[in-house]
Amino acid sequence: MSTSAAEHLPPAYPDRAPWGTAGRLRAWQAAALEDYLTRDPRDYLAVATPGAGKTTFALRVAAELLARKVVHQLTIVAPTEHLKRQWAEAADKVGITVDPAFSGRTARTSRDFTGVAVTYAGVAAHPMLHRARCENRRTLVILDEVHHAGDSMSWGEATREAFDPATRRLALTGTPFRSDINPIPFVTYAPDVQGVPRSVADHAYGYAEALKDGVVRPVLFLAYSGEMRWRTRAGDEVAARLGEPLTKDITAQAWRTALDPHGDWIPSVLQAADTRLTEVRRHVPDAGGLVIATDQESARAYAALLKRVCGESPTVVVSDEPKASKKIADFSDGDSRWMVAVRMVSEGVDVPRLAVGVYATATQTPLFFAQAVGRFVRVRKRGETASIFLPTVPSLLSYAGEMEVSRDHVLGKPPGADDDPNAVEEALMEAAQREEPADGEELMPFEALGSDASFDRVLYDGGEFGTQARAGSAEEADYLGIPGLLEPDQVAVLLRRRQAEQQAARASAPADGDGTSSAADGNGDGGRDPAVFEQISMLRRELNGLVGAWHHRTGKPHGVIHTELRKTCGGPPAALATAAEIQERIDTIRAWAIARG
Repeated sequence: MSTSAAEHLPPAYPDRAPWGTAGRLRAWQAAALEDYLTRDPRDYLAVATPGAGKTTFALRVAAELLARKVVHQLTIVAPTEHLKRQWAEAADKVGITVDPAFSGRTARTSRDFTGVAVTYAGVAAHPMLHRARCENRRTLVILDEVHHAGDSMSWGEATREAFDPATRRLALTGTPFRSDINPIPFVTYAPDVQGVPRSVADHAYGYAEALKDGVVRPVLFLAYSGEMRWRTRAGDEVAARLGEPLTKDITAQAWRTALDPHGDWIPSVLQAADTRLTEVRRHVPDAGGLVIATDQESARAYAALLKRVCGESPTVVVSDEPKASKKIADFSDGDSRWMVAVRMVSEGVDVPRLAVGVYATATQTPLFFAQAVGRFVRVRKRGETASIFLPTVPSLLSYAGEMEVSRDHVLGKPPGADDDPNAVEEALMEAAQREEPADGEELMPFEALGSDASFDRVLYDGGEFGTQARAGSAEEADYLGIPGLLEPDQVAVLLRRRQAEQQAARASAPADGDGTSSAADGNGDGGRDPAVFEQISMLRRELNGLVGAWHHRTGKPHGVIHTELRKTCGGPPAALATAAEIQERIDTIRAWAIARG
């Protein structure tokens, strides 16, 4: 009979920080530790949502194994240099000494250290060095964000070669696994019902569970659409509305135009995000914001825009520059408003005071999106909310609406399956570059000609709220002004109330003789009856909200529910359906809900 995890309290080093302080585990951590100690496995995979406390769990396992002399040393493998230092600091607090400066060149470390922290790239450069360390002493290897071992065949092969002799291997990840088919070392795969190999987690703790337990913050996604104009590489001038049904190429070009710092879309969104941050700071004085940019040039341009908006120079972090870690640490410890970063703050970096984000990057894979959102969900005290601003792009809205979905790593596809739209990193942005000129035409640079922003909707807990409104309108302000301290159920209640109030106000607005209203409705249109595209857009949002609610009641994926509605009602996909067809689906799903009680 196994001993309870709560009874395994001896620290690895009693003369340092007492383990009793760090030993107050969250419920999921205690359950995972109990499972680990009971099974006593050589390999273990823990999948937990960002902000849930994977580091604490892993270090508790390390302390247990070191104290029992199951292992004598520790190797931590992390994706970035910054995370190496972050791991070392966390380990030191619980009495485990880790050298984050260990180098394959010198291959030496002080006897004061019980472990080393390295990167996957460092392991790939010197796999035999790490293999020799595992062969010479009983070693626990912690593979942080283990999906990185699938970044390339060489990284995966080197990781397997280096740590095959390890006594214990603990793999961690907090995000959906990769969409490629490179197998991840030391991860178990088993065939699903269609015979396709899928990764198998030993313990999983998703965002939905963590939100219910108060371990993570609720996240509001504020989506912005708008009119975009650009000149293609073939020299054609094109205009399109971001968020309307478009081809992949046109969506890519419209998205790229929105992110152009010289247009009006990104300045308007940054202004809205700063307004939201001001509201949050009324309740959380040190709350900070993060803009995730595509490249260094854009990051610096966004920082200049933010300085004009709020009067304060943001912290700019680009790539793995020598001072990047210090900049992040200084921002984390301070109370300044904004940080602008290129990718590197997307995963594992711990800045608990981040509360408002702007997704201003071209990257659109579910892996990166989940990593980015993970920077904002860490809880410090109950009631804190997170707000993330993003363009109305179908893939991003899909990820935002399905945050609670747990994904596994899939080796291949079921027979006859369509290509996975998320399989290629930044596929939409690459499509924007693939235009070919007609015969005799000169190839020109892509040029963003102009853009504007309009508030589109709020996505929360599978539902959609709000009606389209121009940036800076009173309707937008209703959502930007949501208090920064709310419990998850309070957020949902407040969103429903504000949407109902706005819809009632529009319905009761007095009409003039020409069919327009004398009261402004926030769209700058004088209260006219909504245009057809606006009616369809509102109906789509209502349908998506109902589908989200039905998903939570039945557990069925959103796509399955849409398919069932289409089979019942007939007609094309929702993106091509008429207002009448969408209304029929709304009535149908409402009838389902009534029948279910």
